[in-house]
Amino acid sequence: MSETAQPDEGEIVSIQTHATDVAGRFVVSAGQNHFVSDSRPAAGGPGEAVQAGQLLLASLASCGLGLIQGRAVELGIRLDSADVEAAFQRDPQEKTRYQWIRLLFTLGGVDQQAAAELLAHFTGNCPIFNTWQRGGTIEAAVRTTG
Repeated sequence: MSETAQPDEGEIVSIQTHATDVAGRFVVSAGQNHFVSDSRPAAGGPGEAVQAGQLLLASLASCGLGLIQGRAVELGIRLDSADVEAAFQRDPQEKTRYQWIRLLFTLGGVDQQAAAELLAHFTGNCPIFNTWQRGGTIEAAVRTTG
């Protein structure tokens, strides 16, 4: 991603999502990118396309890998490979939250000390991770048309 494509500090970034004629199916538009997302079958959706919880995991994973790769370049650390396995477990007693979210980064070609430094850069700089970690503000509102 080029520097001009990254949001500046304090910049507001937004996406648009529209419901389709198929119950539980949505088209997400983020700039010039568009994709389909589905609700889980348990929530009445088709469950064929990527689902909201998976998008959350993908956002954490891509933020992490982007920050880790960028930091490795800055520090002159040769990173042969970088992968992340992201998972969550829905809380069995409280279905409206996740009991845990885990990210396991596998970094090739670096020692444990360098890997820990790269991970610390992610955990210290990813706004998605830190909003979840620190319990940031989230709001929901509704408006009507016609």
